[in-house]
Amino acid sequence: MTRPRPSLRIRRRRAHLVAAVLLGAGLAVGATACAPEAAPTSSQSPSAAVTVSPSTAAAAPELLPFPTGPSTSTTALPNDCKAILTASVLTALDGVPLNATGMGGGIRPDSSRVCVWGEPGSIGTWLATVIGYSPDREARDALYALGNEGYTCYEPKGGVRCEKTWQHPSLPVEQGRTLFYRDGVIVDTQYSNLAPKGYTDAVITALWPTG
Repeated sequence: MTRPRPSLRIRRRRAHLVAAVLLGAGLAVGATACAPEAAPTSSQSPSAAVTVSPSTAAAAPELLPFPTGPSTSTTALPNDCKAILTASVLTALDGVPLNATGMGGGIRPDSSRVCVWGEPGSIGTWLATVIGYSPDREARDALYALGNEGYTCYEPKGGVRCEKTWQHPSLPVEQGRTLFYRDGVIVDTQYSNLAPKGYTDAVITALWPTG
């Protein structure tokens, strides 16, 4: 049986409906394409500060600074931390590690020599000496400033010597610092619970043996 063909009016109405459906679908697709993408989510928390474990923490003692740099000097810097000490001082330091890994000993980029005695990681017992060239004006200004900070300063053996002791802020040990400046060279010794008698005098005598 043959179906009757729809009238022209009905066909036009269907065409309008199809066009409307297609247009609506197109708008929906377009709206989806132009909509901003949602920010990606993550279950991870923001990066936190890195925690340094005791095994990787810096073991070197924190040394107070002193100006170093080119200076006019006839004094050669030492190459051996033990050679500048007397037998009695070395005996007092017997068994104490010298320039152990991580303690900061060695030669700095500015040629200063650093001798550090102490067990790696020890915060209460250590001794560190920095020997390097220091410009005369800067060195004397620094020593003058230390004199205003309670250091005792005097002029022995052709140079200027400043020294001071104090108690460790949290441990029952004495700390201190002794500096000696001569001929453009600074000998800066800082220590905590380790101060062999005659240490600085031994270094002075080794650097300036003629007095």
